[in-house]
Amino acid sequence: LPLAAHAQGPAALKPVEGKDYLSLDKRIPSDVGVGKIELIEFFWYSCPHCNAFEPTFANWVKNAPKDVVVRRVPVAFRDDFAPQQRLFFALEAMNLLDSLHAKVFTAIHAEKQPLNTEAAILDWVAKQGVDKAKFSETYKSFGVASKLKRAVQLQNDYKVEGVPSFGVAGRYYTDGTIAGSMERALKVVESLIAQSRTRT
Repeated sequence: LPLAAHAQGPAALKPVEGKDYLSLDKRIPSDVGVGKIELIEFFWYSCPHCNAFEPTFANWVKNAPKDVVVRRVPVAFRDDFAPQQRLFFALEAMNLLDSLHAKVFTAIHAEKQPLNTEAAILDWVAKQGVDKAKFSETYKSFGVASKLKRAVQLQNDYKVEGVPSFGVAGRYYTDGTIAGSMERALKVVESLIAQSRTRT
């Protein structure tokens, strides 16, 4: 971990715009509802940093404030990221994220299964006891294709440079590079959420 992650004093104070986070030129609309604050985690299943950060973030999500709506958005910096985007959105559509999201990371990073093609993904999902035909249908569905488009749009709107990273309240962006570490980025996120409550 960078030394900054352990620093007390100034590092623990209120995050500074331009140094700890970036403000967007224009606000990105969301459909989370009045009085709610959207927090987006941008990630990629094959990213080792996302894998390392997942347990920390999953734990944070469990204890997230009631007015925060957490969304995970898989990125596609290249076309060959798309199968894993589809995997995520198909799992989401079938209400399987709670049981299988962390297992995808384990399969890729601990068991060294690439899961980067439709065939590999379908075989893996079937081994998890999921109906392969039903999953395949969902994976190729119009609904999932629409979510892919929306994910790429959000990635572009937030000007995502790398993952894991965060979009907060349609207004702010931060990541481990900007904030110094992912643990520090989470602290920045908490501060930005508090800041968003006072803005309408």
